[in-house]
Amino acid sequence: MTTKIAALLQAATERTVPVILALPDAALGAPTPCGEYDVRELMRHLFQVVVNFQVLAAKGQPDWSGPAPELDGDWRQRFAAEAAALVAAWGEPGADEGLLGSMSMPAETVGALALMDLAVHGWDLARATGLPYRPAPETVAVLGPLTEELAPNGRQMGMFAEPVAYAGADPFEALLALTGRDPGWAAEPVR
Repeated sequence: MTTKIAALLQAATERTVPVILALPDAALGAPTPCGEYDVRELMRHLFQVVVNFQVLAAKGQPDWSGPAPELDGDWRQRFAAEAAALVAAWGEPGADEGLLGSMSMPAETVGALALMDLAVHGWDLARATGLPYRPAPETVAVLGPLTEELAPNGRQMGMFAEPVAYAGADPFEALLALTGRDPGWAAEPVR
């Protein structure tokens, strides 16, 4: 039986993987709205997230200290396969139950953190490279309240920057602003 988190991760994967498959090699050094990462380093981080959250779904302890995977070989297809494995891992019975990780967070919240990484970093990568991206409405419906709840601790832990002022009505842009991203951020054209 598929869990709610697995269904949400599937929807996010369907929106984010096409962006990753379309990333041009020439853009790997381009800046992203996630200030600490260029496109290459953000992709390496997202790889690490997708792999480690598979371990969390199986009630294991991931190793965040190891190096993020390199972007070599057919890394785009490798990422697509790892994203599918993430969805499958969270679709296993019981994956969204209990407490997980070193912080003993509810499994459903941990799964939603993977969802947040896929959606927000999907947007980061699309913005950095001029590709289109819009998360699924059900993704935004889950992540909006979660981001509001987690933002203060997320800032203390360095996961989020200070919020950006946002006066618009778009719920995804409001979520981005809460994470410290400027929803109007645009990259220089890749040449």
